[in-house]
Amino acid sequence: MIGLVNNPQSWHAPVARGPIEWTQPIPGSKSITNRAFILAALANRESTIVDALDSRDTRLMMGALQELGTHIEATSTGPALLRARVRPAPFRSATIDCGLAGTVMRFVPPIAALTTGTVRFDGDLQARQRPMATILDALRELGVSVVGEQLPFTVYAQGTPPGGTVSIDASGSSQFVSGLLLAAARYEHGMTIRHEGGRLPSLPHIDMTVDMLRQAGVTVQTEPNRWRVEPGEIEGRTWRVEPDLSNATPFLAAAAVTGGTVRIPHWPVRTTQPGDAIRSILESMGCQVELEATGADFTLALSGPPAGMGLKGIRMDMSDIGELTPTVAALCALAQTESRLTGIAHLRGHETDRLAALSTEINRLGGDCEELPDGLAIRPAPLHGGLWHSYADHRMATAGALLGLVTEGVHVDDIETTSKTLPGFAHLWEQMVRG
Repeated sequence: MIGLVNNPQSWHAPVARGPIEWTQPIPGSKSITNRAFILAALANRESTIVDALDSRDTRLMMGALQELGTHIEATSTGPALLRARVRPAPFRSATIDCGLAGTVMRFVPPIAALTTGTVRFDGDLQARQRPMATILDALRELGVSVVGEQLPFTVYAQGTPPGGTVSIDASGSSQFVSGLLLAAARYEHGMTIRHEGGRLPSLPHIDMTVDMLRQAGVTVQTEPNRWRVEPGEIEGRTWRVEPDLSNATPFLAAAAVTGGTVRIPHWPVRTTQPGDAIRSILESMGCQVELEATGADFTLALSGPPAGMGLKGIRMDMSDIGELTPTVAALCALAQTESRLTGIAHLRGHETDRLAALSTEINRLGGDCEELPDGLAIRPAPLHGGLWHSYADHRMATAGALLGLVTEGVHVDDIETTSKTLPGFAHLWEQMVRG
């Protein structure tokens, strides 16, 4: 517990005194919400977004689009949920606050190129370290004037860019591809995007972008490492946002580590969200997973291994599902056999260097976590209490909460960073532990 006295704002992670038995509704997907806002702002008529997530990242996206001239009326419809009416308008000069939201800093610049004027971008101090050159160089290749290589930077736009073919190395983040895809139909000749570089991470997020573009009437042709978007209108429509499956993972993991059962209502049967992979991951670690029919809907029920059985370690390529790494790494730190999580070198460019952060913090609590060139090796070791640093990273914070669920004396230094994607996480977690 050394060091906690000097951190009076840290959050004492509650410890479960038995198996967790809980049903946890989850607000809308951040990834779908922010893509829906982008497509609505680019559409040919008004759109409505139902069950949009109300979080810091989505508020930053709304603020960015409003600064550019888009009309947005949003009303709360429940905890962390919004219903938004989005009316497109001509884009104008603006100053954009990206915060620490990758979707804002990488999806909005291609839209800013559609203005006639100057659009300045900046964000949190940590955001200035995040890789941006790929998207900014792509815009330059497409004829857009951009000054700067990372935040802060400025886009000097002169109306609709011609578009055309652009080659990028998106091995650092799939968001570089999605950012170009989302705006491509509004460029004069559309856009052909080629990925040339190392392995492309988080492909399900690109699949999500393509699927939503097609729902909005955009013609998209896909080949391995190549996407072609035809020029044309983006249709205004009603978007219904699924629950955020990545935000569900810590709650499901709570059942896994305590031998209890957690249910998540409204789990989609078909989805492009990477978070859906948590089902097979937890199953391979020894959990039982079932989709229960509830009328026309489904509830995911996950039960942890019976008492005395414990979690099994896993060996997994997580290149497509990197955002699940903090939760999965925490589970592996509690498993009975060694785990190796690979294919995730790109996580060094996320909100923080997640590989270094996870290794440092797991080892700080007595764990045995080794950073690999492209992942983590995690071996069984008894954990003890201590201060878990979140690095202003929402998924690091929830990983600390999970370890604290079965480890006495874990304090998370900044649990409120979870408001980035799940406002009120600490309250929801405490409710679950109390039962």
